[in-house]
Amino acid sequence: MEIQISSKLCELVPNFKIGVIRYTNIEVGESPQMVKGRLQLFQESLYFDLEDKNVTDLEGIKEWRQIFKTGGKDPNRYRHSAEALYRRVKKQNYLQPVNSATDLNNFFSLQYQVPIGIYDADKLEGNIIMRVGEESEEYLGLNGRPNSLQNLIITSDDQGPFGSPFVDSERTCVSEATKNALHIIYLRPSLGLEEANEMTASLMNMFNQIHGGQGEVSIVGC
Repeated sequence: MEIQISSKLCELVPNFKIGVIRYTNIEVGESPQMVKGRLQLFQESLYFDLEDKNVTDLEGIKEWRQIFKTGGKDPNRYRHSAEALYRRVKKQNYLQPVNSATDLNNFFSLQYQVPIGIYDADKLEGNIIMRVGEESEEYLGLNGRPNSLQNLIITSDDQGPFGSPFVDSERTCVSEATKNALHIIYLRPSLGLEEANEMTASLMNMFNQIHGGQGEVSIVGC
């Protein structure tokens, strides 16, 4: 499976890059109490930090809002997934446990202030390309409704789009049956390559501590 970034996306965001982790032989289940507790405490801490701040003032949130704007999506109407999580925390609408993979994914997204997607690799077909969505494209998202993908940054395989820093599709979502997974970290373009590698490797190590299996890290950029 090769992962590429389209030339059009590179023209729009010249320093665009993603962290990619491929997991094999993992075990997804209910989150351990340590993960549940850490996610809850982190959200409570963020809530107090956000009392006198706007979510849009946070550097990671701000940078990804600008990417949406550059691509042709109004960031006030289409909020990237990290911003959506932060807005939930600010309202004390805290995230509830789903499964170990999803819970860690949300924790990492809050920690690093960037959208992150995790996908069941056995539901993917062929090579993967990250590109800008076209007018007619849509998919059923994890938000429970069809989502237009026009002018959104999307990730697509041979079957079509399955992921986006806005909302991911139901087709490739992880579950307790997932054994092999693909993690995509939508890195901040301003992040240096060394920092990007360190951050992605750190995320992989924590994920493997919880889920077992093996992980392989790479950075894909323009």
